[in-house]
Amino acid sequence: MAVMQNIISVEHLSKVYASGFEALKDVNLDIRRGEIFALLGPNGAGKTTLISIICGLVNPSSGRVLADGHDVVAEYKAARARIGLVPQELTTDAFESVWATVTFSRGLFGKPANPAHIEKILRDLSLWDKKDAKLRTLSGGMKRRVMIAKALSHEPQILFLDEPTAGVDVELRRDMWDVVRALRASGVTIILTTHYIEEAEEMADRIGVIHRGQIILVEEKAELMRKLGKKQLTLQLQEPLAGVPDGLDAYGLELGADGNELVYSYDADAEQKGIADVLRALGAAGIHYKDLQTSQRSLEEIFVSLVSERT
Repeated sequence: MAVMQNIISVEHLSKVYASGFEALKDVNLDIRRGEIFALLGPNGAGKTTLISIICGLVNPSSGRVLADGHDVVAEYKAARARIGLVPQELTTDAFESVWATVTFSRGLFGKPANPAHIEKILRDLSLWDKKDAKLRTLSGGMKRRVMIAKALSHEPQILFLDEPTAGVDVELRRDMWDVVRALRASGVTIILTTHYIEEAEEMADRIGVIHRGQIILVEEKAELMRKLGKKQLTLQLQEPLAGVPDGLDAYGLELGADGNELVYSYDADAEQKGIADVLRALGAAGIHYKDLQTSQRSLEEIFVSLVSERT
């Protein structure tokens, strides 16, 4: 039998709470083995509900989820054993040591003791020198690493990171990204939810956008940036203009900086010809510029425009 390429398959998943709130609406999603998948969405979009169902913490109203081939409801234990979850909230027993907490977590999954594995995790997460420290003495960033260590204690194939760097300083965020990349290199599939768009831009192989309980887009990151990432050419003018001259309307030019700049937006694909045409037309209209620069739309701008189109 061929190796299953998708490690998670979500089929027609819906969740309606007792209040009548529909948190997920007919969600279909496949996550590939060995990828880093970023799930983006505004607060309340359904990110945490989706993760909670895949991890077996919440029951779906309809649809099904397979984790490494196991139905998360019918084969809960087998599915859950393949999944590590790092929740947003830092919930740990404050008076336990790091070593005891992580070792206990492994035992919860019925795995035999394996001190060498626990040591490797703690070393990989730069926690080894803190192994005997009580959790309440650790910084927030260190506690977050302990949560990752707990989630990895039973050697899962799939790791969910729910807002992994929320409230974490920039330096630690970069450390966490290195940890995540190392985990992926070791064969773990990683799904992260985030509202730090640069996190998705930095880390993800593919990006899914969820809005109001529906997946509105799943795309390779590079392709998403290429397709939706408009580029802009900004021309700093020698003389300010009162308006865009007639005959240049066709290019969709916009005036900025009190008439001192002209901005031309174009698709990354169609760039060269368009720019040459614009510059020629400006020359013909007697408009001179002293400087020009190009910039590309960030993933954040793409995300905002995708979501606002749906509201």
